[in-house]
Amino acid sequence: MEDKRNIPIIEWEHLDKRKFYVFGICMTMMIRVSVYPFTLIRTRLQVQKGKSLYNGTFDAFVKILRTEGTVGLYRGFLVNTFTLISGQCYVTTYELTRKYVSRYNNNNAVKSLVAGGSASLVAQSITVPIDVISQHLMMQRKGESMGRFKVQNQDGKRMLVFGQTKDIIVQIFKADGFRGFYRGYVASLLTYIPNSAVWWPFYHFYAEQLSSLTPKDCPHLLLQAISGPLAAATASTLTNPMDVIRARVQVEGKSSIILTFRQLMAEEGPWGLTKGLSARIISATPSTIVIVVGYETLKKLSLRPELVDSRHW
Repeated sequence: MEDKRNIPIIEWEHLDKRKFYVFGICMTMMIRVSVYPFTLIRTRLQVQKGKSLYNGTFDAFVKILRTEGTVGLYRGFLVNTFTLISGQCYVTTYELTRKYVSRYNNNNAVKSLVAGGSASLVAQSITVPIDVISQHLMMQRKGESMGRFKVQNQDGKRMLVFGQTKDIIVQIFKADGFRGFYRGYVASLLTYIPNSAVWWPFYHFYAEQLSSLTPKDCPHLLLQAISGPLAAATASTLTNPMDVIRARVQVEGKSSIILTFRQLMAEEGPWGLTKGLSARIISATPSTIVIVVGYETLKKLSLRPELVDSRHW
């Protein structure tokens, strides 16, 4: 049964793959630069005990900027850029899985759910080691560390970025071996697979609902730009408890998701599961608008030449 919707979806077979990957890498890099400070703030809020350092997102932003400067908001950024690889693997897996599932079920919600979950599984397998390293770098405050590992200064001099990265990698390996780079892998899967699986169906759902409520000449891109943040807020709220646990497992070196959950509940109660949610939604809103507008524009720019004027995309 064919979906009845007013907003057409550009599928994998409609794309010029070379354009798609070149434009995609550039777009992803611009997005990472714009939202990384809020990712860092969210991680610090989730890891801190109670409100020992920061009272909230804005307070954390001001204090980091005041004590560490702009550089402090981008700790671990260069390492994090390697997730560009996982980003391309994510979109490829998502689009190919949608194409595969459509052979058996053409319902858009089903295709989005399965494809989103599958794409996240592939991406997280690549992303987790990079996340573990970058998160430990995020924890390096001026003169101290919020995490297990602290970058060692040499002769009182500040270590160069790649020197800090190497130092953290060595410390992780010495403490935990190769497994240390996949600490929190299961917690990441339990966070991001549901997040991705929920985001795509809600994105298309909100777009279809908005389409039915607005005039026919309303630009599709505007409806999609509104639907993205709505879907992100929904998915973030549903998956934030697991995201808090994931951050603690990775940064504090804990080995048990269940014990981490129990400790969090004992120390901070149910409200502890909402830590970093506002920072997550704040960072997700502009980034999702950029991602949605960028991704949909990317797909339009990457259309095969013979399809450009074939219909109103």
